[in-house]
Amino acid sequence: MDNDRKLKMKLRDSQWQKLEPLLIGKQGDPGAKGRDNRLFIDAVLWIISNKSIWRSLPAEFGKWNTTYMRFRRWNECDVWRQLEQDMYDDPLLKLMFHEIVAYGDKQTGRIKQRLARRANKLVYNSSLGKAGGARKNAPGVDESTSHWVGLVTRGVAF
Repeated sequence: MDNDRKLKMKLRDSQWQKLEPLLIGKQGDPGAKGRDNRLFIDAVLWIISNKSIWRSLPAEFGKWNTTYMRFRRWNECDVWRQLEQDMYDDPLLKLMFHEIVAYGDKQTGRIKQRLARRANKLVYNSSLGKAGGARKNAPGVDESTSHWVGLVTRGVAF
């Protein structure tokens, strides 16, 4: 890990006091508890401010994959956008959450692109499979002789 990288955005105590009651996963909430919401938000801010990939998240923030999956869940549920809207009285905090929302929207766009490419690939491959399948299962063709093992072992007694 590059020790020269510095965290540019980090929550101050006064900002955390405003945020803490608004966050999900705190004691008293139903469902799973967030291990440390402040550390999690600082980790997301680290990723965004350093323009880094999730795998380079320093170990002090916890496991990168756990942090990323939690980020995605919050992104899918629009938690970041809601927090941005709730920070109308703190322009710096609102700006931090605006950065997170923009990053989340970018990530969501990439995920949608990947899913679209995967769907297109499946359609393309299935169209090839239909054309290839007609030749493969043509009458009079013995599948055992068209397979390379069949070609190699033909005529060999076992």
